[in-house]
Amino acid sequence: MLANYLIGLREGLEAGLIVGILIAYIGKIERRDLYGRLWFGIGIAVAISLGVGAILTWGPYALSFQAQEILGGTLSIVAVALVTWMIFWMGTHGASLSKELRGQVDAAVDRSWFAIVLLGALAVGREGIETALFVWANVAGGSDPVLGTTGAVLGILTAVVISWGISRGLVRFNLSVFFTWTGLFLVLVAGGVLAYGIGDLQEASVIPGWGHPAYSLAAAVPPGSWYGTLLGGIFNFTPEPTWAQVIGWLVYVAITTALYLGMLQRRAGGRVPSTDVAGGRVASAASVSRAPAPTAPTPNTSTPIRSNT
Repeated sequence: MLANYLIGLREGLEAGLIVGILIAYIGKIERRDLYGRLWFGIGIAVAISLGVGAILTWGPYALSFQAQEILGGTLSIVAVALVTWMIFWMGTHGASLSKELRGQVDAAVDRSWFAIVLLGALAVGREGIETALFVWANVAGGSDPVLGTTGAVLGILTAVVISWGISRGLVRFNLSVFFTWTGLFLVLVAGGVLAYGIGDLQEASVIPGWGHPAYSLAAAVPPGSWYGTLLGGIFNFTPEPTWAQVIGWLVYVAITTALYLGMLQRRAGGRVPSTDVAGGRVASAASVSRAPAPTAPTPNTSTPIRSNT
């Protein structure tokens, strides 16, 4: 439940930041007539995300056991790839997120009326589909799907409340610290999802080695114990993994963690401005909309969302 809660919270905050920046900038350029189109696009994104989750949940039941295992294993690996990309994307593009979104709004305003709808759908839909796929993959490997799904929903609801508080200037929240530590945590969660996906493909005889564990920790961590259930629910831990699962987990976690820490070191050395999203300062979106428009573009005129921390 904790892993899915953090997934929902992180993805929800990313979506909330994007929506907040879009709404603030549309208000700043005095095009409030575009709000309806933007929210319509966001509604489409939410509906598509829920549809993806429903298809993943109920769609595979009509398939054979082998087909279900192949589908589950493949989608688990895809989910790991998406969440890994998301972690690195936020780390490298967070500082320029506001500027990029403002440019997309400016371009959409000059196009057809549907451009703003599409912008809202794409901006939020990416986060929603990533959340649906990764939560499904993590829940599929857990022992209690209902509890895992509940955790994700609670995380998203918490993100909505925090995002609303930030937009009203009521919440002070250091997003830099949050995204940094949840990024490291999600690497471990993704490693467990990858191991689970490899196990599914082994059960389907796509990858050899199923039924031959590399070692057994069943005596130290019994599957029915509370701590075994906790480890399984958060990290997809299994006391008797195969060699392919062990190697896959070790390679993924070692390489991804090294690259992630290297990215953080380069970002710290580059002295990312503290007023940027990735710099960890999130301000009231309402204060952004009240700020006067710049008279001429400059290299550092991004519209930040600061937390007043």
